[in-house]
Amino acid sequence: MRNATFSQEPTAMMFIYEKAPFPSCHASTLIETAPGQLLAAWFGGKEEGAKDVRIWWSKFDGKSWTAPEVAAEEKGQPCWNPVLLKVANGDLVLWYKAGPSPQTWTGFVRRSSDGGKTWSPSEIMPAGTYGPIRAKPIQLANGTILAGTSVETYKVWTAYVDRSTDNGKTWTRSTPIQVPGRPYGLIQPTLARTSDGRLLAWCRSRDTGFICMAESKDDGITFGPATLTDLPNPSSGIDVVTLADGSFVMLYNHTKVGRFPLNLSRSTDDGKTWKPLATVEKSIGEFSYPAMIVGSDGKLHLTYTWNRTHIRYRAIDPNNPMV
Repeated sequence: MRNATFSQEPTAMMFIYEKAPFPSCHASTLIETAPGQLLAAWFGGKEEGAKDVRIWWSKFDGKSWTAPEVAAEEKGQPCWNPVLLKVANGDLVLWYKAGPSPQTWTGFVRRSSDGGKTWSPSEIMPAGTYGPIRAKPIQLANGTILAGTSVETYKVWTAYVDRSTDNGKTWTRSTPIQVPGRPYGLIQPTLARTSDGRLLAWCRSRDTGFICMAESKDDGITFGPATLTDLPNPSSGIDVVTLADGSFVMLYNHTKVGRFPLNLSRSTDDGKTWKPLATVEKSIGEFSYPAMIVGSDGKLHLTYTWNRTHIRYRAIDPNNPMV
């Protein structure tokens, strides 16, 4: 897998915006609010960590995206890593963080019960509680929300899964997700369940050069040791979805150095092995922090950072990803 060749090119791409009130952007998130209608959010401002960085969003009606609008801000502090979710009862939730750095984040949340027409004021979350830290959460049939989260301090990165049984109002935290012998280097889990009900968490790693995976047999309460997969990664964001046939698709940078290319791989054996599906971006640049969902049309819908100046959107048929 480490020497896999990616050659297939996906279809249907566009920038969410051509011009915006900010020069720099990053860390997009995406949901389908109704069949064929999407909502994307990201952070944008002078540069990552600048005091003018706010959360922005845009809506897609199947043909075009609306102009970016401010979704949230914290006066005098940068905002970070928005995450959107449509919960089982139809409500929409936006989580984001604000503060000088990942070490000093405060979590915030907004909610909509009318499909995103109106939103509640931002609510502050308890210290150390963020909901999903970057990748989208998943919701089980019993209503439990499982959110990949992580905590960064000046020496330690640690990944967890947070659980909520009340649509994100309160949370409990799993045991740490750690690689034995390298216990302090994983963040930003993305989640999927196997055909037999196990929960898998894939994390970015700052010191292994590969995506790491851990398994839970109790829906994210406890995790076994994380292991290295065969998927190289330069400690950059990843995302995973489950297709209708039960296979997994991962969106990530298939390299140990640099945030290009941006690739899709597919697993048909519950994450044991992966095969190349498509190259999303193959030129030199930064194509990173992707978000991906399976739409009601069965297609993969994805957004990602494009050279820190734009958020790019693509729609791909996972069964026919060629141009």
